[in-house]
Order: sequence, then C-alpha cells, then structure tokens
Amino acid sequence: MSDILKGKRGLIMGVANERSIAWGIAKAMHEAGAELAFTYQGEAFGKRVTPLVASLGSEFLVDVDVTDDASLDRAFEELSARWPTIDFVVHAIAYSDKNELTGRFVDTTRDNFKNSLDISCYSLIEVARRAHPMMAENGGTILTMTYQGSNRVTPYYNVMGVAKAALESATRYLANDLGPDGIRVNAISPGPMKTLAGAVIGGARATFKHTGANAPMRANATLAAIGGTAVYLASDAGICTTGEIIRVDGGYHVLGMPQPENL
Repeated sequence: MSDILKGKRGLIMGVANERSIAWGIAKAMHEAGAELAFTYQGEAFGKRVTPLVASLGSEFLVDVDVTDDASLDRAFEELSARWPTIDFVVHAIAYSDKNELTGRFVDTTRDNFKNSLDISCYSLIEVARRAHPMMAENGGTILTMTYQGSNRVTPYYNVMGVAKAALESATRYLANDLGPDGIRVNAISPGPMKTLAGAVIGGARATFKHTGANAPMRANATLAAIGGTAVYLASDAGICTTGEIIRVDGGYHVLGMPQPENL
C-alpha cells in the first residue's frame, strides 16, 4: 500500500509509547505517504512521544486534555493554522480507574462511570465536532478504537465494556450525521493487545494467551495488521465504508466456544 495515503494529512490522538495501537497506525500511515500531526496528554507522555514523532519526521505535537473544551479548542486552532484541511483523525483514547478493572462490574462507582464514559466515548464526539469543519469541503475519515468487551462479557473489562458499547453507538450516529459531507466514521476492534492501557485490566495476560490459542488464526492481532486496516479505511479505497466496526482479532469474535483442544 505504498503511497496510498500520499497527499493526505491527519491527526493521531492517543500514542503513549511504541507499543500503542495509535503508534502502529501512525507508522503504517506514514509508510503509506501521509503527513501526520500528534496529540499527547501531560508532560510524562510528552517525553515518551516526542522522539517517536520525530522519527516519522513530524514537527506537530500538542498537549491535549479531552475533558477540557478549551484544551481541545486550542489544539484544533493550532492544527487549522498549520493545515486548513485534514483528511483523517485517529481517536485512540480511553481511560478508566485501574482499580475498577478488577473485581465485579456491579461495584463500579458513579464517579468512575462518568469519567470513563466522558474520556472513552464523549471525547470522540467532541473531536468529531472540531474535525468536521476541516473535512467538510473534501470529505475525510474519523477512526476510533473499540474492543469486543462492548458486546460480550469479558472478565474484568467491566465499565470499559459499557464505554465501548457507547463508543460503537456513537460511531454509527456520527457516521449518519457526517456522511452527507463525505466524512466516514468507523471503529477498529482488535483483540487483546500488549499495550500500556491493556496491561491495567485484570487477567490481561491470561486473556491474551486464551484468545491467541483459540482464534481461528491461532494468533492475536499485530500492530501492523491494525495499522494496515486503518490505512485502508483512511484511503480512497475505503470511501464507501462508514458506520462499521471492523474486527482485527484473528477471527476470535466468531467463536461460540474454545477450540476442541482447549475445552
């Protein structure tokens, strides 16, 4: 897919380190010819992300707190001053208190429920609202990241499952709202990944091992596979795909039971 995104520009939100799903997507998009801008949150993440961004030849890196309207406004004002239009946004942002990603869902606190939904779902709506004017003339793509815990109970995923279900519904509603302006909105749903975010979920190692052993492909998703899917969706080849949840999980989502050898 060399140069399939040549001439396109976009914003990557959510890179934490070199194992982040957002980083896998950024690398694939860079290799496909895209120009990239990046956001991060806080000084600690900024120190990690800065050398990664530099390795792709990007100079645009801005601190953003997605729970703060003024912070989001400032980021998109800076982005629009650099590029009047963009072709895609990758939203790879989610959060929940790690203390509530163990134990029972019924023990979810009100404060963490609201915070998890705000950061993991509502932020996509805020981002889409600001990205829309920069895409309305030529169309574009908004991508977000979800997980099968949205529709199947997954141990310890708890409130994040509810947040991802809301995110997937928001993806469909945004796709309908923005479609008349040529803007596609899709979500990619990888299987378990060895990421900073995934590591805080209780039983993460056991879940990763189980899905890899039982998926039809007998493997979990790779950053390269997820990145390639994002490149397709952001390219002109994905121009008629919107409102979709694209699963990149080795086929695990089709199973009703583990493989015979693992029963």
